Amino acid sequence: MDGGGATHLATLEEGRPSECVPPASLEANSLKKSSWGVLFTGIVGGTLVAVYAVATPFVTPALRRICLPFVPATTKQIENVVKMLECRRGPLVDIGSGDGRIVIAAAKEGFTAVGYELNPWLVWYSRYRARREGVQASARFYISDLWKVTFSQYSNVVIFGVPQMKTRAWKLHCGLKQRNA
Repeated sequence: MDGGGATHLATLEEGRPSECVPPASLEANSLKKSSWGVLFTGIVGGTLVAVYAVATPFVTPALRRICLPFVPATTKQIENVVKMLECRRGPLVDIGSGDGRIVIAAAKEGFTAVGYELNPWLVWYSRYRARREGVQASARFYISDLWKVTFSQYSNVVIFGVPQMKTRAWKLHCGLKQRNA
């Protein structure tokens, strides 16, 4: 009884009630909880920034006046393009090259092929695939708005896209031919 009473008297003599003195383990626990909260907030925030950075290039083309979504070419479409190129020569350009499937297929057939794509993630992936396929010397990819590029140096133009895009590209092509004539 003396030991418990002495502690209570000692705290009363200091002017503090005994309930207000937190044990050391309680302070350490609250510190651990607050650092876990900061860590959790940092992870969630970092994840949201990463998702935004990856998703933005895929979403922004849909917000343009002419919607230009990424739709990968099928194996049959690639075979058709290669078949159309059998009797042709000269450099090839793929407008809106996406993940680079057509450019890489053309490079494997011996063409110097270039792809223009607005989405930087797809361009970087295309460059990686070209290196992996061993055609990086004849397949090049550029991050560019296809409406700001001149295609006059290319003999073969490949364009997959929405009808509005094809119509506008055709008008630009015809305008180039009339000015060059």
